[in-house]
Amino acid sequence: MTTSLTPVQNPPTVRRLALLSLSVVVVVAGTFVVARSSSAASSTAAPRAAATPTTPPGSYPGPGRVTGDVGVHDPTIVVRPGGGYLLAHTGDNIALKTSSDRTAFRNAGAVFPNGAPWTTTYTGGSRNLWAPDLSYRDGRYWLYYSASTFGSNRSAIFLATSTTGASGSWTNQGLVIESRTSDNFNAIDPNLVVDASGRWWLSFGSFWSGIKMVALNPATGKRSDTTVRSIAGRNGGAIEAPVIVRHGNYYYLWVSFDRCCQGAASTYRVMVGRSTSVTGPYVDRNGVAMTSGGGTQVLAGHGSIHGPGHQAVFTDTDAEVLAYHYYANNGASLLGINLLGYDTAGWP
Repeated sequence: MTTSLTPVQNPPTVRRLALLSLSVVVVVAGTFVVARSSSAASSTAAPRAAATPTTPPGSYPGPGRVTGDVGVHDPTIVVRPGGGYLLAHTGDNIALKTSSDRTAFRNAGAVFPNGAPWTTTYTGGSRNLWAPDLSYRDGRYWLYYSASTFGSNRSAIFLATSTTGASGSWTNQGLVIESRTSDNFNAIDPNLVVDASGRWWLSFGSFWSGIKMVALNPATGKRSDTTVRSIAGRNGGAIEAPVIVRHGNYYYLWVSFDRCCQGAASTYRVMVGRSTSVTGPYVDRNGVAMTSGGGTQVLAGHGSIHGPGHQAVFTDTDAEVLAYHYYANNGASLLGINLLGYDTAGWP
């Protein structure tokens, strides 16, 4: 399956949209399904369904069928240990949804129903919190999320944890990393990856100098050192929403290029590169470094599917799954889901 994303000028004039849509669509193609970087199992890398080499479709597949409360923006999905799925997305105090079958979704409230006052330094008082990243490890859910305002890099990434994932059950674990206007990066769009050696890493970033990575302490989920690594960039152009997933001998870095949050006029697209090391260097299919603007397009707008992006990838029992949002003709932001396949050269 293929997806594409487009870049935005630095700094972006538009960042995130509040969820306005009433429906979600899921896309299924190939042999595997993936959703935003999340793990369904242990503190080490989750077992993956073996990907069968596939021939890419002649055109981008439409999203697969989903029903219920499917209006989302910046989705992240995790497989629950007792069965079913938990989805989080951008919204007031971080919105939650649940599903028993990856098709029908229902509203499950907010992560912080009583508000998150520790974020207001970065949001200007708004309750709208962005781009969550869900994982389930070591008997609890880990939720990284962003606080910022449109077009600003005065931003922060926070961590919350819960043993159940239910609305109101989340404990604020505090600040993970922040960026100031004097910094050349933007601390939003977090994604947790655990490498083959069990080390924890957080990738993040939007516009400015691109996608960054910091090391985490697995005991706390917070930073373990002061190093900020650069793993992708477009010379200030539009790149954001990193997701790193290990498949076979490679780590795949998924990002979104171009412009989000403009309804049916959005040009977001899904791009990917890979590396044998979690910290890079990541290159695209043609060998172009992602730090030099490289990226292989996997999904882009087609037909009535506009600006697909802010992807998530997860492993389910049947396959790897790609989840994302896209815009309908009327500008509604909806959930898309596709199965992922890999070709004989190991590219999704």
